[in-house]
Amino acid sequence: MPIITYGKQTKPNIILINVDDLGWRDLGFMGSAYYETPNLDKLAGQGMVFYHAYAAAANCAPSRACMMSGRNTPAHGVYTVDQSERGDPKTRKIIPTPNRDFLPDSIYTLARMLQDNGYVNGTFGKWHINEDPLQHGFDLNVGGSHRGNPGSGGYFSPYKIDFIENGADGEYLTDRLTDEAIQFVKANKDNPFFLYLPFYSVHTPIMGKAELIDTFAGKPVAEGQDRADYAAMVASVDQNVGRLMAVLDALDLADNSLVIFTSDNGGIRDISYQTPLRAGKGSYYEGGIRVPLIMRWPGNIQSGSNTDFAVTNMDFFPTIKSIISAEVPADLQLDGQDLSPLFSNQSMEERALFWHFPIYLQAYNPREDGGRDPLFRTRPGSVVRKGKWKLHHYFEDGDYELYDLEEDPGEKNNLVRSQVEIRNQMIELLEAWRLEVNAPVPDQANPLYDRAFEMNLINQQLNEL
Repeated sequence: MPIITYGKQTKPNIILINVDDLGWRDLGFMGSAYYETPNLDKLAGQGMVFYHAYAAAANCAPSRACMMSGRNTPAHGVYTVDQSERGDPKTRKIIPTPNRDFLPDSIYTLARMLQDNGYVNGTFGKWHINEDPLQHGFDLNVGGSHRGNPGSGGYFSPYKIDFIENGADGEYLTDRLTDEAIQFVKANKDNPFFLYLPFYSVHTPIMGKAELIDTFAGKPVAEGQDRADYAAMVASVDQNVGRLMAVLDALDLADNSLVIFTSDNGGIRDISYQTPLRAGKGSYYEGGIRVPLIMRWPGNIQSGSNTDFAVTNMDFFPTIKSIISAEVPADLQLDGQDLSPLFSNQSMEERALFWHFPIYLQAYNPREDGGRDPLFRTRPGSVVRKGKWKLHHYFEDGDYELYDLEEDPGEKNNLVRSQVEIRNQMIELLEAWRLEVNAPVPDQANPLYDRAFEMNLINQQLNEL
């Protein structure tokens, strides 16, 4: 894709805003009638909205590792947060694949590519894939380490995260991170820069500013979207994105800046429903992996445009590589795809998207998670989507589930027995991919597994639903 020259720069600034645990429908432009996001609605109207955007994993660390590396989970081994043996050991039939906590130093990251191609890089907020992002290509880090949340009471200063100085008592973390990001933009306005703004919001603990909570108290609610404290956190993110966009306008940088706004995984269903999507964070049903996504780049991306082409956050790396004509190592491998043809309304060939999660994640709340069973958000398996078809494969018992997302976005009607030809094609596709990427498929029986205990626990949970 040709690069348009703006003033002194020929390479666009890259601004990547990654909100933590923000659900697919937790925004006005995505259909929420409860949350208020005027600045993000405006941003959506100025760029392209991707209605079928996905995180490469259903929870924080693996999604971020995939996005920053451009590689799927088998390439780096970050499958979950902490250990892969989650939930009661008596309810796990197999021994899951061990998890890697950190993105390996050998991985060539998006930030490293931009740094090697003349960019100044700053990150402001949650990092979560090693102890210090300066080791992976950033020049400035505020607030980022291996910590996955701000801690109890941690959204207000004094803070409990690393690499940040406390502000005045009661300062709000989302505001502070944006202040730091704005300072970075002003200091680097004459240089190509990469601004990574991974807010800790809207991850738990749910803590909004009191004045914003008050604005949502008593507001008519929608099914599963009714928490004023969470709405206040979403509103703070929206306000701060608006502040940042205003600075780009004031500094005459908007036209030469690619802005990407997304979430690292689906929302927590116990906090906010993503209806019609099933389940939430940690699940590989649509509610756990489908995310909001906007890309804005004036003069290069048509304002008010949208697409149903299925994309993943692993696509950011090859897309940015393409638009800046980056020089990269000859042996660089990327699992995503350059999306820049979509910017000029060119068609792209349909491709398969894959997820691999040879691990366990226990349920948050069996009443609300909407997963496969009330004990786990996910059990070890893989998923493939191609076109309207989505296949789940679970390793414990070899079960498959097949859904037509066009007719059934809520994944309620399993067609595995009625669409045998499609099922077999999807199985063949998934197995070929796992072989190609050497994806580990755990099959060793767990000696602690107790079927009677598991069934009693499942029945007990189902009776309480």
